[in-house]
Amino acid sequence: MEYTQLGSTGLEVSQLCLGCMNFGTGEEWMLGDRDTGIDIIQQALDMGINTLDTANVYSRGESESIVGEAIEGYDREVLVLATKVFGPMGDGPNKQGLSRKHIIAQAEASLDRLGTDYIDLYQIHRWDEHTPIEETLSALDSLVTAGKVRYIGASTMTGWQFSKALHTATVEGYERFVSMQPEYSLIARHEEENLLPICADTGIGVLPWSPLADGVLTGKYDRNGSMPADTRGETFERVRERLTENAWQVLDVVNDIAREHDATPAQISLAWLLHKPVVDAPIMGPRTMAHLEANIGALELELADEEIERLEAPLTPRWRAEDSQ
Repeated sequence: MEYTQLGSTGLEVSQLCLGCMNFGTGEEWMLGDRDTGIDIIQQALDMGINTLDTANVYSRGESESIVGEAIEGYDREVLVLATKVFGPMGDGPNKQGLSRKHIIAQAEASLDRLGTDYIDLYQIHRWDEHTPIEETLSALDSLVTAGKVRYIGASTMTGWQFSKALHTATVEGYERFVSMQPEYSLIARHEEENLLPICADTGIGVLPWSPLADGVLTGKYDRNGSMPADTRGETFERVRERLTENAWQVLDVVNDIAREHDATPAQISLAWLLHKPVVDAPIMGPRTMAHLEANIGALELELADEEIERLEAPLTPRWRAEDSQ
């Protein structure tokens, strides 16, 4: 395992980040087995992955508690724990969003569930149109000052919103976002026309979510077949929406190049992201030990410029306002 610095910070993150959204029981497609989730996390740590990404909203805190149990006994200074805040954590007022009240309350709750004294990367999960960005940044800044958060990051918003947040932090002297989590994969390249140029220009670290497009880029779906049982495609509408004609064309190329390298489609898809200079660490979300071990193999792949051009040829990146939701 090799490590890279997150954006322009000195924080060292593994080239692949372990996404922990699958660990819990909140949705039918989630793992649903706490012990297996812990085993996968610990295997990832033993293989050299030091960066774990979760969120308070993933199974209403269950994912964070699984991560907290899994990291017991590991060197905390080596680990980079990332979690997020924004989504609803209960019914009633003040149970969601990016108000000072909600951010600080949820940071404390995340610390308890993770079983740690500090969060390495505390991220806003979405933009909150109902809360002034000054209030959000002030709350995050206070957490850094208190030593409960080391760095702050953001996820999934419009380019103008992110630029506004960065500008406001500079003008007001608040802690600045150091990272962005955009959706980014071979069949979801819209952020090339939205957030990624901003990140490249300002030294923001990039941690792409859904690098395998909810499993579409693993090759498990057949153009002419039904959705396999026990997959996201069986119950998750977003998977079916991803399977456009352009996506199938990309998959055809992915499968061809995978055969040429004696690799899996998932490995090729991750390797493509790892070749992008703006990307620091794709967030992979394995549901089995076999998935984890296979995905790690992407680190050994070298793609030629001609192969990257073939992979990108079927799709022209376009950004739409709904992509920030």
